[in-house]
Amino acid sequence: MVIKYILSGLVAFLFSCLIAPFIISMCKKFKASQSILHYVDKHKAKEGTPTMGGIIFLLSLLIGLCFLLPESRFTSLFLIIVTFGYALLGFLDDFIKVHYHHNEGLKPYQKIIGQFGLALIVALYIYFSGRISLNFFGLTFDIGFFIIPLVILVLLATTNSVNLTDGLDGLAGSVSFVYLLIFGIILTLFDATEMSNLAIITFSLCGGLLGFLCFNVYPAKIFMGDTGSLALGGFIGTVAVLSSLELILPIMGIMFVLSAVSDILQVAYYKRTHKRIFLMAPLHHHFEQKGVHENRIVFAYSMITLVMSLISLCIYLIL
Repeated sequence: MVIKYILSGLVAFLFSCLIAPFIISMCKKFKASQSILHYVDKHKAKEGTPTMGGIIFLLSLLIGLCFLLPESRFTSLFLIIVTFGYALLGFLDDFIKVHYHHNEGLKPYQKIIGQFGLALIVALYIYFSGRISLNFFGLTFDIGFFIIPLVILVLLATTNSVNLTDGLDGLAGSVSFVYLLIFGIILTLFDATEMSNLAIITFSLCGGLLGFLCFNVYPAKIFMGDTGSLALGGFIGTVAVLSSLELILPIMGIMFVLSAVSDILQVAYYKRTHKRIFLMAPLHHHFEQKGVHENRIVFAYSMITLVMSLISLCIYLIL
């Protein structure tokens, strides 16, 4: 079984590396390039960088289908379908930005409606499939009907948090890779075919992300766009609720949480006082404005994610 985990990730990585130059070339050909917000002055040099690069690791995600165990495949297929649903929503946002040559895609309410609709589908599936138990470091408890609002909250929070984290070259991809790698290992600790299949799909995405990062780290040759960031957030949130591990998501994904919280605090404080808590939000932009290089921020975010994820893994190993 371990061989399947390794192969799914390795083949997805190689596939991602192979198709990335072609995707980059196609994005350039169709002028699918990123427009930079006027107030992010440090990123002006990135104007025109190809976007929608999330397609690279999303296609690599399909590699996992070749390694799934025959039993309990439906949940993994459901995970992939939902992920591509979020990817489609992100693609529409990116397409509008590219077509009209500005950084304003779908209206905020349009995004929320799309995200809520997908989250509701997942929540109903969770409820009617009887997955009303939560697993928090070995402690399990049922919450019945309340699983529906919880799942919706988890998915809305995760998709937007990952989207907000996608602000520097390689940041969202690196943090997501570390998170998913350890989360995949945690999934392998459960003696159930369904969890093994979810682990295979997770490792496939890890491999695809690693290949994508070869072209996305500073200086990025391509951005993932909302096509990638919404799909990543959708995958991370959905695989967590499908495995009943949603309560460890904010612990392992602490840097996603900080991105969202810093942005919320900044907006709320500014509306009340017309003053700012941070030089710029989300938090990674504050550090960038302080003169910290992008690579150092990405490294710090990834290492903190790794430490928190390893702590979570160790607790599950001890139990």
